[in-house]
Amino acid sequence: MIKEATGTGITVEEAFENAKMLLNAPDEVTVEHEIIDEGKKKTFGLFGGTPAKVRVFYNVSPFSEAEEYITAILHGMGVSEVKMEIEEADGTVQIQLDCGKDQGTVIGRRGEVLDAIQYLTRLIINKESDNYKRVSINIGSYREKREETLKDLAKKNAAKVKKYGRSVALDPMNPYERRVIHTAIQEIDGVTSHSVGNGNERKVIITSSDGGYKGGRGRDSKDGFKGKQGNKRYGDSPKEYPPREYPPKEYTPPKDSAPKEFAPRDFTSREYPPKEYAPKDRDSAAQKEKAQPKKEPRSGSAPGSLYGKIEPKQR
Repeated sequence: MIKEATGTGITVEEAFENAKMLLNAPDEVTVEHEIIDEGKKKTFGLFGGTPAKVRVFYNVSPFSEAEEYITAILHGMGVSEVKMEIEEADGTVQIQLDCGKDQGTVIGRRGEVLDAIQYLTRLIINKESDNYKRVSINIGSYREKREETLKDLAKKNAAKVKKYGRSVALDPMNPYERRVIHTAIQEIDGVTSHSVGNGNERKVIITSSDGGYKGGRGRDSKDGFKGKQGNKRYGDSPKEYPPREYPPKEYTPPKDSAPKEFAPRDFTSREYPPKEYAPKDRDSAAQKEKAQPKKEPRSGSAPGSLYGKIEPKQR
């Protein structure tokens, strides 16, 4: 991509300087020029003459706008040290960042900040391009480590699905991470994967490829309730069982098949003897009170005292 400007002046040197001012090229680039017209001086300084015309230009990277945009974002986040390398291969623009000690700030939680910068950069690059280009931004070796983590996650949950026969729903992921999960699941026999949801809530569901849930009843924190009807939320079909066949039973009557006769019981003719109760002595409490002797006070004691006269101690 070439950025150019054309300037005019009385002399070639003046036209060149005017063209550079119009071009407003950065200091680090090399500006080339082309003389279109050297101009012609006026006769006697009054008649005729044409101005000189010069074209100046320099080569611009097709991703220079994206580079300036990323640099502005990182500077706004407080990241002062920014180094960037941009390459294009097979329709994919690969951007490698080096932010020194601020790599964790640029990556964010589970790569959310880095994914947001990657999304905005993709819009900038494809804004005026006829051919759609993918954009991948990496910092350090984060993408490689994240890819290995996702592959281990896919294998772990695939083993759980094969063991219990229950579908497993993973957390919402971006398209790149979902693609890694689907690729890893394709290499494992007995399980399949598909995506459900819209936008940022789109996630991967890992299911068994031999008919879904294998029986039993239970409640799973992610899959919901699943019984004999299968897991309708994630598309599991209920497992069909053949009808049971029972052998016919032959009825054999007992040896003594005659009905037994029981004499009816007559409850009206039964007589119960009257109950006899012991006579209650109503004056027993009064007699007990009379039988107890009353305590008489000692001689020489004060009236109402039971312990005699109390005298003070002599010291």
